[in-house]
Amino acid sequence: MAKEKITGAEALMRSLEHEGVTTLFGYPGGAIMPVYDALYQYKNKLNHILVRHEQAATHAAQGYARVSGRVGVCLVTSGPGATNTITGIADAMMDSTPIVVIAGQVGTAMLGSDAFQECDLVGITQPISKWAYQIRRPEDIAWAVSRAFYIAKSGRPGPVVLDFAKNAQQGLVDYEPQDIDFIRSYVPVPEPEVEAIRQAADLINHAQRPFILVGQGVELGGAQAEVRELIERADIPAGCTLLGLSALPSDHPLNMGMLGMHGSLANSVKTQECDVLIAVGMRFDDRITGKLSTYAQQAKKIHFEIDPSEINKNVAVDVAVLGDCKQTLSEVLALVTPHRHRDWVDSFKPHFEEEKTVVIEPEIHPAEGPIKMGEVVRMVTEMTDNKAILVTDVGQNQMMAARYFKFSENRSIVTSGWMGTMGFGLPAAIGATFGAPGRMVCLFLGDGGIQMTLQELGTIMEQHSPVKIILLNNNYLGNVRQWQEMFFGKRYSFTPMMNPDYNMIASAYGIPSRTVVERGDLASAIQEMIDTEGPYLLQVAVIEEGRVLPMCCPGNDVDDMILDY
Repeated sequence: MAKEKITGAEALMRSLEHEGVTTLFGYPGGAIMPVYDALYQYKNKLNHILVRHEQAATHAAQGYARVSGRVGVCLVTSGPGATNTITGIADAMMDSTPIVVIAGQVGTAMLGSDAFQECDLVGITQPISKWAYQIRRPEDIAWAVSRAFYIAKSGRPGPVVLDFAKNAQQGLVDYEPQDIDFIRSYVPVPEPEVEAIRQAADLINHAQRPFILVGQGVELGGAQAEVRELIERADIPAGCTLLGLSALPSDHPLNMGMLGMHGSLANSVKTQECDVLIAVGMRFDDRITGKLSTYAQQAKKIHFEIDPSEINKNVAVDVAVLGDCKQTLSEVLALVTPHRHRDWVDSFKPHFEEEKTVVIEPEIHPAEGPIKMGEVVRMVTEMTDNKAILVTDVGQNQMMAARYFKFSENRSIVTSGWMGTMGFGLPAAIGATFGAPGRMVCLFLGDGGIQMTLQELGTIMEQHSPVKIILLNNNYLGNVRQWQEMFFGKRYSFTPMMNPDYNMIASAYGIPSRTVVERGDLASAIQEMIDTEGPYLLQVAVIEEGRVLPMCCPGNDVDDMILDY
């Protein structure tokens, strides 16, 4: 009996369904129209979210992937539709976010002819993706999609790009689903070495002043319980990277808070005093290490990592434990004996007290003056019981949110780490509402970042996506302004912002909103936001010349932090 022949476009639909996809974000156009025509018949199976810009599709897919642990999918057309995804693909690559970008392309007969909206998407995206492939025949669709999803989600996750020629969309094929779980020469998870496991456990067992750095790899690998067991058994204080903040509960007694340029003073000082530094699923980026030549020179270093290219890339380590950190931590735990390091743990406290007095209390409980970003963040997290998902844009809003938001559940922070992509927040928050529909999503952003993807209020309007938008408006590009204040003699070159009436804009999109200027109105406005079903825009007028502190200035030792200036 002859098999049923279907179009390549429908074969894509069936392949996505076979991969368990239920939600995708996209924007139609000429070269992808056959796929959208097939999608019309699958709209009860595949929930397509129409964004207002292709970059937003990638960020929404990122937000979806980060909170759900699944692969985010976006669908765009060729030419500018495809090139508009580049920032999101690069962002996903360095932040290890599994997304699959499917872009239309001109037919193979027209490739290389400079046809309308033709561009070399594979050539453009190869350096910023795990795999980029052009589908030229309908016979290759099932194979390419299965391979794409396997690569995106396996090992160190990341983005995959499928460039889908129009003739492959329109041609007929005998469709057979495929399940790829092996690719020759691709080793997503290195096999742990027994000797490395033994050496790591030995260093931990003999440490007097151990310190663990918890990265996003702990969340990606599902190793939260193993990390928690390790720090509790061996009594090890822990600091978290920006992307790893929700891997440990914020109130855990051994969680010492955020690492890095704007992290806690205690973490920065103790990095330079520990005798064993244990890094789990993090990449020793410059925002964590400060000046590399002086970073933790006194410490033996253990690096738990799934990606061999990260080993010794920035910081030379004594023991590299390659593999899935959930597995390798379990094997190390079997060899780790209980210890107590009370004096060492207690030595963090004076630094916490100093930071609390000089920085934290004036930020979250100011006696007078304009509202501050930190007090808004702290009030929102407390009034949502520390259970909300935090999404941020980039800038002072991001650092303040990371410093003062509290986490009680895993996979609860969505932010742009390596790329620092302004405009990330609004579409990423939309994606997060679809990735974790039962949870509240609180988005903090500034008056600069919101205007970069403001059009996505249209997506929120159409989907009634319940994003709680907290706009911290200081009428500046705040982070750049702070650097201009510190390093450029207060020459605020093109950082003051002339802003529109955001309440009128929200109203035009049917989104309830409120603006707070006086501190006494803040709590009631936040409660109104929480109680409102669906989306809400809360604009808070905050101090214009606010400062994110502490700060390790670029090029300085990690413990050379300023608390005020």
